[in-house]
Parts: sequence; C-alpha cells; structure tokens
Amino acid sequence: MKKKICVVTGSRAEYGIFKPLLRCIQQSQSLSLQLAVTGMHLSADFGLTWQEIVQDGFGIDAQVETLLNSDTPIGTAKSMALGVAGFADVWGRLQPDLILILGDRFEILAAALAAVPACIPIAHIHGGETTEGAIDEVMRHMLTKISHLHFVAAEPYRQRVIQLGEQPHRVFNVGALGLDQLRSADLVTRPRWEEESGFQLGELNFLVTYHPVTLENNDPVSVMEALLTALDSYPQAHILFTKANADAGGRRMNQCLEDYVHRHPHRTALFANLGSRLYVAALSLFDVVLGNSSSGLIEAPFFQTPTVNIGNRQKGRLRATSVFDCQENSQAILQAIQQALVSGIKQGITQVVSPYGAGKSSQYIVQILTETPFAELIHKKFFDIPTRAENL
Repeated sequence: MKKKICVVTGSRAEYGIFKPLLRCIQQSQSLSLQLAVTGMHLSADFGLTWQEIVQDGFGIDAQVETLLNSDTPIGTAKSMALGVAGFADVWGRLQPDLILILGDRFEILAAALAAVPACIPIAHIHGGETTEGAIDEVMRHMLTKISHLHFVAAEPYRQRVIQLGEQPHRVFNVGALGLDQLRSADLVTRPRWEEESGFQLGELNFLVTYHPVTLENNDPVSVMEALLTALDSYPQAHILFTKANADAGGRRMNQCLEDYVHRHPHRTALFANLGSRLYVAALSLFDVVLGNSSSGLIEAPFFQTPTVNIGNRQKGRLRATSVFDCQENSQAILQAIQQALVSGIKQGITQVVSPYGAGKSSQYIVQILTETPFAELIHKKFFDIPTRAENL
C-alpha cells in the first residue's frame, strides 16, 4: 500500500512553496497525498486562499479553523489551542503515515503538537534557520525537536539541526523548496501579468511585503509609516503591496496600507492574495523587492532582483549579495532603496549566486520519503555532539 503523506499548509506563501512537492507526491507510485488546510487559508481577511488550492486541482482532506478575530498575543495563543484541538480530530480521522510540515508558523506548531500523542512521525522543511527578530525563531526550533525527519535548505542549517540533537542520518540538505517553482515556472509576460492582476506597471516598480516583527517592542504602525514615508520619495514608482500576515499587529499594518493605496489609487495596489503564479512572475518583473519576507532572501535572488530587507525579522538567515539590509526608519530604508537601484544586479552587471541550491528539492524529498521506513522514525534518540576532549 502507498504511504499516506499528509501535508499541512496555513498560508498563501507556504502553499506556493509546497506546490511543486505536492505535484511530485501526487505522481509518486509509492506515496499518497493528503492535504490539511488551516490558518490564513480559511480567512476572508486573507483572501480565502483555500480556493486557489482547489483551483489548482488538489483535494482538501481536512480544514482546521485556527484564527480568532483578534490581533493580539493572547489571540495568537488561543488560536494555537484551537488548532491543537482541531488537528487532534483530523489525525484521528485521516490516520496519516507521516505529516509533512514547513517553516515556523504557530498554526503549524499546533498541528505538530496534536500529532505527538498519536505517535505520527513528522517531517519538517526549513529547519535550522534563524530569524532573530520574530517569534518564528522559537516556533521553528520547537518544530525541529518535535520532528523525526528534517529537510533543510543549506549545509549550515543542517549542522545547526544536528547541533540541536537530531540524528545526522535523518537530516538532509535538499536546498530551498521555494526555488523548485521558480526553476519550472512558465513566467507570464508583462502585458499578460498586467491583464491578469489588473495592476499597471510603470518604468519603476516596487513589490512590498512587510510583516510584524513579533520579538521587538516597535509599534508595527510606526514602522509601516516609516516604510511608506521612504516610498513617498519615489512618486513615479508603481507599488504593489501584499498584506501582512496574521501575527499580532498584522491587521493594523494592513489598515495603514489600505489608507495609503486609497490616497494613491493610480499607481498602488494592495492584494490579500496575489496567487503563487502571479507572485513568482512579479519577482522577475519588478525592479526591487522590499520588506521583511523570506521570499526576498530566498526567491528574489533567483531572478537577480535586488531586495531591501528591513529590520531584524530575517536576521541570521543566509543571504545573497543582492540583499541590502537596513534599519526600520525612513532614512535607512530610502538609502537601501537607492543602493539597490544603482547596484546593477537587475541589469546583470553583478551576478548573484543563491546559497539555497538549484531548485531540485521536490524530487529529493520524495525519494527520501519513499526509501525511509516510517516505523523506525517514531523512536527518537538524542544525538550528542562529541566534545573536543572526546576527539583527542
């Protein structure tokens, strides 16, 4: 019988990364795909993106509501509790042989916690990374310790997962899964992109995604206003914003964006969900990516598109030379934009090499899942790194 692999997805960005792997699992002769949808996918505030999953031809085996109508840390904690309860029922019904999760979101942690008493093995993608400015840092390392197989994006991350006590033979450097969709993407032309998105590009175009920085005390609204003030220095620029996520402060940030777009309707737009196909194409068409999303560090360099990475949310991640870091104030952001625009990266003057592999992660992951005996995974043994004295 085929092994049942249940993939859990909770956001538009995560689903876009997962999609090539979902196709590979569907096509496998040894694996059977189950799909559990949760988090922002089920929220009207974030575009009801579960509909995109269905339109792409995937069946949804379970939906787990987690988001409460609250934009606070208390609301996040209660959402996690709701998720644990919901996934407990799902795991009892679906009985997957393995659960496949990605990243560092709180709803993904809820799914993993519910799997522990059910003794269902977990495979985790993108462990070992650091994002020192976000609570995601804690979530990611918790997910690493709760998981049994690890698919990391670079060799330094593999070493860090082993440092956390995971067995080396269960930690695989497969590269960044997000590059798979870029490598195989049939990119739409600029006119087609404008037609499908309804947004007209100009001579200068900025793609902006900015999320709350959950481990710092900065007011998310004041930080967003600093970004918008910097963007005001480019009145000729056409700016496409994607909404902030469901972390504490996200809804207030989105209100700032809605107000800004209302004041500049002819050259700006705000999308709750651009869709993975159009978003990938936007990474190649726009002149600069701005904000603090991981896509600016992992996917944008693939297209030689410079990134202005604002603040500490992604602090600690590997980055290409096309990434320009800056602090969360308007003057620093403006200076970084200027550096990005004169860097010559987009014109191919400076060659960018990604530290995240070549975009062949899906096949590698499916091969490992096919060849791994799942029954052996559930018995974890802590790996102690030999001390220097023991090596002498």
